[in-house]
Amino acid sequence: TGELLERLSEDRAIIVIEHDMEFVRQIARTVTVFHEGQMLVEGPMEDVQNDPRVIECYLGSAQH
Repeated sequence: TGELLERLSEDRAIIVIEHDMEFVRQIARTVTVFHEGQMLVEGPMEDVQNDPRVIECYLGSAQH
C-alpha cells in the first residue's frame, strides 16, 4: 500500500487518514493533526511528533 501511494503521489495530491504512525512516517511529506474537529498542527513528521500540543493531546502530560 505504501509503495502504491508513493507512486500515485508523484503527480497527484493524496490524502490519507491513518492512526498507524509508523505507516504515516513511511509515506508522508506533510502531516496534519486534528483534535476535536480542529486542525492542531501541520508540518513535517518530525516537527509534528515533537510538538508540545500533539504530545499533550495524544500522550497526556506527566504529572508529578
